[in-house]
Amino acid sequence: MQQQGKKYLQLIGNNLRKRRDAKGMSQQELADNSNIAKSSIQRIEKGEMNPSILTLKNISVALEIELSELI
Repeated sequence: MQQQGKKYLQLIGNNLRKRRDAKGMSQQELADNSNIAKSSIQRIEKGEMNPSILTLKNISVALEIELSELI
C-alpha cells in the first residue's frame, strides 16, 4: 500500500478510537452495536484495514455521530 494511503487509514483509525473512547464504549460494544466483528474494529483502529463506506456508516450510526466525523 502506498504511504499516503496508509496515512489516511491511520487517520480514520485514530478518529474512530477517539470517538469510541469519548462515548465510553468498548470495542466489543461497538462491534455488537454496529454488527461488525470486533477483530475488524481492532484492525480499523490500528489502520490495518481499509473499511468500506458502508462499514464506516454502520460504525457512525452506532456511535451516534456523522460519517464525516470519522473521515
